[in-house]
Amino acid sequence: METGPKVERAILAAVEVKSRAALWDLKDTVLELAYLARTAGAEVVGEITQHANRLTSTYMGKGKLEELQELAEAQEADVVIFDDELTPAQQRNLEEALQLKIIDRTALILDVFGRHARTHEGKLQVELAQHQYLLPRLVGQWSHLERLGAGIGTRGPGESQLETDRRLIRQRIQKLQQELEQVRKRRGLYRGQRKNSGVPLATLVGYTNVGKSTLFNALSSAGVTAENQLFSTLDPVTRRIRLPSGAPLLLTDTVGFIQKLSPTVVAAFRATLEELADSDLLLHVIDITHSKASEQALVVENTLHDLDLAKKPRLLVVNKVDLLALPSEGQAQAEAGARLVYSAMPELQDHPRVFVSAAKGWNLDGLRREIEAQLMALEGPLVVVRGSGLG
Repeated sequence: METGPKVERAILAAVEVKSRAALWDLKDTVLELAYLARTAGAEVVGEITQHANRLTSTYMGKGKLEELQELAEAQEADVVIFDDELTPAQQRNLEEALQLKIIDRTALILDVFGRHARTHEGKLQVELAQHQYLLPRLVGQWSHLERLGAGIGTRGPGESQLETDRRLIRQRIQKLQQELEQVRKRRGLYRGQRKNSGVPLATLVGYTNVGKSTLFNALSSAGVTAENQLFSTLDPVTRRIRLPSGAPLLLTDTVGFIQKLSPTVVAAFRATLEELADSDLLLHVIDITHSKASEQALVVENTLHDLDLAKKPRLLVVNKVDLLALPSEGQAQAEAGARLVYSAMPELQDHPRVFVSAAKGWNLDGLRREIEAQLMALEGPLVVVRGSGLG
């Protein structure tokens, strides 16, 4: 007899709008959606895609919607996951047409966040984003919530919404915002203390699952969760490390970015993302082995731009170079292969870079030296490093 939760059978649905500029083609964005779905605990049993001039009131065209309904029935699907954030009207229309649970990309990402939130702050941020997402979808949609049941998209506030009206949800949102504002103020005090200590701060940024936490652990021996899955780290963690001269550096690991990240989610994680604004140097980690490495890097750069951090000094950390070498080859051959792959990515040539393998510990000393060199080139940290008596 099975006692664990039922694994939900999911159909993926995606539309590529011809007039909408996109870094990713339809195939790659669906692959990422499948990865997200599996991270959330679903079994992907089929997919439907469409190229169209625009999105409709049911997201897809009538013919594709009929195909989707037939596929869902044939595969005995429990849920259909859409690659874009649906409007409340689209979600309601799809539920009426398909009579299935409907999840969009934002709800799926929030579900994954809900699985991985460990600290009180992380849980507050996820719950706030979930409530803000759910609020406009509650109006006249009690039947939608009754059909949700358990599973993907219901962790966090989830089924409690069955007994909650809009007024109570708004009150909860207000309370969460107040609690997070207190978190934000505490973080501001900590950041002020760090600035007064004269120790520079570097922050790891990057697309989700590029190896940031593995690199953080390799540099700091912090023991942060580092798993081969999306968004394994939600909460920022800071550790003090030593640069080659002996000067101290504060290193912070943060949540990873992903394409089509909703502004609601970004806003909810404001307290976390403010760590980036106070950093002296951003370490942008790139998975050189990923087929969409340059596109992933551009998503990160665009997100930094949206956060008004485009001018923040940064160092590109080209990670996982060990995977570009045969087992019989060593670090030199792996780095040579990584340089060759990297050279074919003109979009990434604007910033200094270091080639490393966080998993193997390759060239971490070189990374520390480059971090120190970049800090020495900055007016503020220059005084810190030289004035510490250690450099």
